[in-house]
Amino acid sequence: MAKTPAAEVRAGDRSVRVSSPDRVIYERTERTPEVTKLMVAEYFASVGDGLMRALRDRPTALERWTSGVRPGMRLATGPLDKDADAFYQKRVPKGAPDYLESVRVTFPSGRTADEICPTEIAVPVWCAQMGTLTFHPWPVRRVPDDPTSVDRPDELRIDLDPQPGTTFADCVRVAGVAKELLEELGLQGFPKTSGNRGVHVYVRIEPRWEFVDLRHAAIGFGRELEKRDDGVTTAWWKEERGERIFVDFNQNNRDRTIASAYSLRPVVGAPVSTPMTWDELAGVGDPKEYNLFTVPDRLADGDPWAAIDAEQYSLEPLLGLFEEQGSVELNYPPDYPKMPGEPPRVQPSKKVESHWDEHGNRIPD
Repeated sequence: MAKTPAAEVRAGDRSVRVSSPDRVIYERTERTPEVTKLMVAEYFASVGDGLMRALRDRPTALERWTSGVRPGMRLATGPLDKDADAFYQKRVPKGAPDYLESVRVTFPSGRTADEICPTEIAVPVWCAQMGTLTFHPWPVRRVPDDPTSVDRPDELRIDLDPQPGTTFADCVRVAGVAKELLEELGLQGFPKTSGNRGVHVYVRIEPRWEFVDLRHAAIGFGRELEKRDDGVTTAWWKEERGERIFVDFNQNNRDRTIASAYSLRPVVGAPVSTPMTWDELAGVGDPKEYNLFTVPDRLADGDPWAAIDAEQYSLEPLLGLFEEQGSVELNYPPDYPKMPGEPPRVQPSKKVESHWDEHGNRIPD
């Protein structure tokens, strides 16, 4: 069989070459046709305004599914996970075009890397050529000639993560409570579907705090939500969460990212992480209705997040909540170094109190 010739996709002022354009990335479902590699590239070009609003000048990791999405396929969970079908690309890939820009970031380990920093829509379209479906931007923006700019977040991300026994409808209910709380604090949140079962709420903030402050703000907000809705939890250990919506505060740590607005998700049917108005979100029954085939028409009628950059807010109201709650730390992810004030990193059901001191340090045997 003859090889299908490469295609060209118009992306802003550029033409981007897409090889193997007929490769099937998503198989046909009862409600959606199959999706090819060319269609993914064309989708990113078609939602360029909204996608670049989410990615522009941000260090961005790529979630690459080079063989497409099939049932049973797996995303690598770390560099040693060699048998996975997809992986995160945190450094600029080889063969990147000369118009692709980068920015240096520092990981929790102290290592550094040059990460993609999109400045025009041709970059995400080229990433589609590389098998990218989901973009994971940092909550920071690069400022030219200011290397410290990537250490000052400009975005709080509230990740409402449904646990077993809960539904998307539960996330929508909790998002409504989150909206009320944000408004009481004088903040404006912008909601979107996760592209799967969850809901994300973003708040633009002034870039004058560090990542640890952003994390404390998320903890303070999550604990206040727990008080207002008994179907919410900030428990880091899964055995303690129960059938509740988990506020994943750790998504606000350095090098922790969430699928961007208008990203595709590696789920059958090519669903999209879709920005909404609050009224729209309240009426969504099935988030998979928002997919590669339906979202471009929505954006043609206007982006619900068009005003997200109109105002930046102070973190002080949320940091005030954290202080009122006693400034009590919660666990960091396991790949982080032990942090000041952090509770013991041991599953509660396996913890023996006599093995730990008051600072959460293991007492040698």
